[in-house]
Parts: sequence; structure tokens; C-alpha cells
Amino acid sequence: MTFEQLKLIPPILKALAKENYRQPTPIQEQAIPPVLAGRDLFGCAQTGTGKTAAFLLPISNC
Repeated sequence: MTFEQLKLIPPILKALAKENYRQPTPIQEQAIPPVLAGRDLFGCAQTGTGKTAAFLLPISNC
């Protein structure tokens, strides 16, 4: 899966590409679609797996 497939807005995709983030982590793949759908989400993963971005990227999409 890619960030483009997660349907993030172009400015977010551009920022991700600029920072060389090419592929979402598993927690991001699982968290972003429900957040974009407006659903509540509880996520648990180890430090360094991208949890913060999993919540931040879709919120920035609004």
C-alpha cells in the first residue's frame, strides 16, 4: 500500500515525498482509513512504528 492509496490530500503527499516517506507502516495502513472515515480509533504499537503520524496525517487531511 502507498500513501496515495490512503487518499491523503496532495499537500500531505508532497510533504511525505519530500521527507522520503514512501510507504506507510502497518499501524498507519490500519489506522488512517478509519480516521478518514470519521471513526474513533484506538491503536497500540511499539515505539518508533509511526503511531503519531497514523493519527496526524488523516487529521491534517480535513
